[in-house]
Amino acid sequence: MKFPSSWWKNRNSSGWCPRLLKRAAPPTISICSEVCWTFLLVRNGVGMRALVIEDDPGVATFIQRGMKENSFSVDYSGDGREGLEFALRDSYDVIVLDLMLPGIDGFAVIKGIRQKGLVTPIICLTARDAVDDRIKGLDLGADDYLAKPFSFAELLARIRALMRRGTLLTVNPIIVADLSIDIVTRHVFRQGKRIELSSREFALLEFLGRHAGQVVSRTMILEKIWDMNRDPQTNVVDVHINRLRKKVDHGHSAALIHTIRGVGYVLRSE
Repeated sequence: MKFPSSWWKNRNSSGWCPRLLKRAAPPTISICSEVCWTFLLVRNGVGMRALVIEDDPGVATFIQRGMKENSFSVDYSGDGREGLEFALRDSYDVIVLDLMLPGIDGFAVIKGIRQKGLVTPIICLTARDAVDDRIKGLDLGADDYLAKPFSFAELLARIRALMRRGTLLTVNPIIVADLSIDIVTRHVFRQGKRIELSSREFALLEFLGRHAGQVVSRTMILEKIWDMNRDPQTNVVDVHINRLRKKVDHGHSAALIHTIRGVGYVLRSE
């Protein structure tokens, strides 16, 4: 559905809000909430990364401008097939997705993302307000739903809510090909056979599983699994990756743990 250009052009101090909606009042932020805000929107000093898949250039511009003003790095696609390629190729903190797209529709995009084991939060934006569409999108793996026209302030609030939920967004168990990682019982199975892992090995595999299909660097692994102040030149990550490979991939025709030379590691099915 297309909207008139005036819909997204009303810019004010509280962000980019459609003229059809009331101006959002600036929030009162305490010192504590400022710290939380910074943590949510800025990680390791770099703005969070979002993918916007929307075929209406005006709406897409409205979303991108608002996100960039709130420290997001934004990639954009106006085509469903291309958007899916972006989502599978790169790592994002959130995906804002229209359901009515050229190429393939938003439902196919959601399905393609979840089938690859990616747990990136997805918020659907659409003019479709039918209950059946909402149910279908959520059942396929979308995390939230926002109907047009919408306020950017509400979109941002929904993104913050998803970020606060953090690990709750992860499907349990995490499934990548024939590998199953249960983050509650801490049991790992491949082709139905249990794999015994040490606490550190499980933490490393869980981290790779939460970012399945996405390349994670050695620095990211060190910061999440080991002390952030550990010497970045240490080979502790490589040692544990090799141990994981022996336990997870040894004896199987298809490897799941891959090294991306000069970049890092990725857990994915070929």
